[in-house]
Amino acid sequence: MKNVKLLYIVGITLVATLGGLLFGYDTAVISGAEGSLQTYFTDSLGLSSFIHGLTVSSALIGCIIGGILSGYFSVRIGRKYTLIAAAFLFLVSALGSAYPEFLFFTPGEPSIALLATFNFYRIIGGIGVGLASAVAPMYIGEIAPPHLRGRLVALNQFAIIFGMLVVYFVNWGIARGETMEWINDVGWRYMFASETIPAFLFLLLLFFVPETPRYLVSQHKDDKAMSILLKTYDTTMAKATLYEIKNSFDDKKEKLFAYGRGIIVIGILLSVFQQFVGINVALYYAPRIFESMGAGRDASLFQTIVMGLVNVIFTIIAIVTVDKVGRKPLLIIGSIGMTIGMFGVAGLAYFEQIGTATLVFIIIYTASFMMSWGPVVWVLLSEIFPNKIRGQALAIAVAFQWAANYFVSSTYPPMMEVSGTMTYGIYGLMSILSALFVWKFIPETKGKSLEELEMILKKSQGMERTVKE
Repeated sequence: MKNVKLLYIVGITLVATLGGLLFGYDTAVISGAEGSLQTYFTDSLGLSSFIHGLTVSSALIGCIIGGILSGYFSVRIGRKYTLIAAAFLFLVSALGSAYPEFLFFTPGEPSIALLATFNFYRIIGGIGVGLASAVAPMYIGEIAPPHLRGRLVALNQFAIIFGMLVVYFVNWGIARGETMEWINDVGWRYMFASETIPAFLFLLLLFFVPETPRYLVSQHKDDKAMSILLKTYDTTMAKATLYEIKNSFDDKKEKLFAYGRGIIVIGILLSVFQQFVGINVALYYAPRIFESMGAGRDASLFQTIVMGLVNVIFTIIAIVTVDKVGRKPLLIIGSIGMTIGMFGVAGLAYFEQIGTATLVFIIIYTASFMMSWGPVVWVLLSEIFPNKIRGQALAIAVAFQWAANYFVSSTYPPMMEVSGTMTYGIYGLMSILSALFVWKFIPETKGKSLEELEMILKKSQGMERTVKE
């Protein structure tokens, strides 16, 4: 469309997606350091595997907190300044996780207090992830024009996966050719410290992007909103868009459930299914899974890179197709692929045939997720909630998402001790249920403005009330 200023929109979108890149970087950096943390802290202090599991998953506690807080901060200080806060937390977490001894402890002498301090810094980073995971797609969704919104929000998922791929390369590069003693003592510190580079870049660039027009209108700053819209559209379309946004903000303050509980429940279930299919088991524990297939430490990290490349390729497929094929078909196709992948892994585990075929099914599974449930859920969450309740509703959905993530990640090791076949079979079953959920309850949203979607929702709620009366 000639009346859309594409270069400007893409530029500010790319800055916002650095939040997604740090989301991926921060959550995946643990995959390379996990074994070293077990040696440095858990084993040397004689602690249980349960404590190690809590250490690996501690950032997820922060993610839940950040997800809950995202609604409050995105409404009180705006989308832009919430992202700035997240960037600052990423920076503090990266430095603190790399050198938790700072000020209070003797370097090289692990202790319970030092482990607690390390987990504190990981939780701080998790809060940053929780904020960015909710607000970055919200920011992009509110900036993007309708016909580009799916692709631009999906770019955030690409950034998440790219961040994971980058840290897989970084972890592999740090560990490659070094002794296990060096990696367990020093190498893991470099892995966490490497995050300071993208965190500082994100913090710096955020000062050059605008606040979203929809947030500015909510604060009665129509002139500022118009100035941003004029940088995004031509004058005619900018005026029409501002008029449409203003109409969605009347004087009456809407309550969270003003549009019914259904839309909130759909957002929550989208988030929960995205985690219950087991994706973060494949991402967090990838090196250990590949080690169980007989690969050495370097080889397992390299196989993780191969998986990361596949993830990037299939996320690009989602970006290209989400505004053409639509949200709903992609989700259903992805669920089918995930079902095949997980049941394939479950079957091989049952017959104890762990090898190349396992890697193939894991790739089928992750590729299916990355072309569907990875990016498309974030697109839908940025679209389905009305302007007035978007911050609150998205915060609830994201908090549930991180809680589900924590549950799946922390239950994976004990479930695997019972049965690998059962574990992967449950994830396969969840993939089937996710397809049925989408088929029955998810509407198609492609090509409609956020305000058009809001009007459709209002009409459907009006029809529901008429039927009840």
